[in-house]
This record gives sequence, C-alpha cells and structure tokens, in this order.
Amino acid sequence: QVQFLESGGGLVQPGGSLRLSCAVSGSIPRINRMGWYRQAPGNQRELVASITNGGTTNYADSVKGRFTISRDSAKNTVYLQMNSLKPEDTAVYVCNLHNAWTGVSSWGQGTQVTVSS
Repeated sequence: QVQFLESGGGLVQPGGSLRLSCAVSGSIPRINRMGWYRQAPGNQRELVASITNGGTTNYADSVKGRFTISRDSAKNTVYLQMNSLKPEDTAVYVCNLHNAWTGVSSWGQGTQVTVSS
C-alpha cells in the first residue's frame, strides 16, 4: 500500500507560478520513477514530467522550459515547479509512483491547478 499527500494546487493568473508537492509513504519500491500527470476536462490523462531514482527527467514538450521536476529521495517527495503558467495548463495534476520492477503504478488523488485571469 502506498499513500500520497499532494499539495500546492490553486488558482493563479497567466504568467504566474505554482509549486506542487507530493509526499509518498508506505511500501515504496526501491527502484522507482515518480512523476506528475494531468487531466483536463474532456481530455485524456497525460504525462507532465517524471524523474527516476537516478535523477533522469522526462518532460512533456508543452512544459519544457517552464516546469521543473525534482525529488527528495530521503523524504520520498517529488516536486513540480511550474512557471510561466498558461490557461491551457489548467487541469487536475495527479502524482504517480511507478514500480520499475513490476511496471505497476500507484496514483494520488490529484490537486486542481487553474490558470485564469
């Protein structure tokens, strides 16, 4: 069992910034990848960014240069710094923990990010 504690979502104006945090506890696989996905109404869930134990990152093209993912492995916490936010970034952002051995993913409940003037 894995538990997620997500925070940092909210309402921000275009061009603004937000920082999401996701603290994971429970049975955490030793080799894993943590990340953030997002889902807007009427759209499929899409990867925003991910980071492995070793620090390898992956970003959606739409957020490259604006978002930065990082992790504190000692705290089992992943962060997503979001700058230069756009209205099209509006979505529910969901934290993900992927077990690299089994291929099984666990999901948080999500936090709403709304970019609007």
